[in-house]
Amino acid sequence: MDHLHRQRQFHIMLEQGDVGRYCILPGDPGRCEKIAAYLDNSKKIASNREFTTYTGTLEGEPVSVVSTGIGGPSAVIALEELVAIGADTFIRVGTCGGIRLDVEADDIIIPTGSVRMEGTSREYAPIEFPAVPDFEVLFALVESARKLGKPWKAGVVQAKDSFYGQHSPERSPMAHVLMEKWEMWKKLGVLASEMEGAALMVAAAARNVRFGAVYHVIWNQEREKAGLDQRECLDTDGAIRVAVEAIRQIILQQRAQA
Repeated sequence: MDHLHRQRQFHIMLEQGDVGRYCILPGDPGRCEKIAAYLDNSKKIASNREFTTYTGTLEGEPVSVVSTGIGGPSAVIALEELVAIGADTFIRVGTCGGIRLDVEADDIIIPTGSVRMEGTSREYAPIEFPAVPDFEVLFALVESARKLGKPWKAGVVQAKDSFYGQHSPERSPMAHVLMEKWEMWKKLGVLASEMEGAALMVAAAARNVRFGAVYHVIWNQEREKAGLDQRECLDTDGAIRVAVEAIRQIILQQRAQA
């Protein structure tokens, strides 16, 4: 049976009517309830594997929060199955590690594009195709960050498949390649590193839906290496608020256009 044409989707265990057209995508299932608290009348709809779903409303419109787990493969499974049941506008809320020296813990990063150093996007488009967000979603995220007064930066991020390939590259048989590429990203001014954005950007383009992302900076290993002040911040509330406000702006804008 074609999984995408099931009434109830195979992995996320949702069907038409369970979610709104607007979806916020965290990685961590444990973060869903916190995000859903910013919606009106939110309730838990389903939980299966890494996919936990809450649906509520913003400005009277159904909005859902769906966790995707870690990495491109599971994130794109969530996107595919959500599109199959009617969702068409997505914002990923995630965490990242800084690369550029001026990126500090607790900053907000809004990616304008992503380095496709991962495998999932290559099953949707050739490597020459850029991983970029939808412009209207990107614009809404920037406006939201400005409105909320959070320190933010917009620019290129890097997406990879191996967390420890970044943090312990010397342990890998591919050490020379990983370390050489990391130096390239630094020289190219890449802001930060994460694990899902590139796959979601390219898959969203392939499925003709809108996608954007906002990331909370946990730390910056390059600041530590450079002897600069280094701290760790795990509070993702700022990035969550930016995402929710961006969805609100998109809803109001579409309502005005209609």
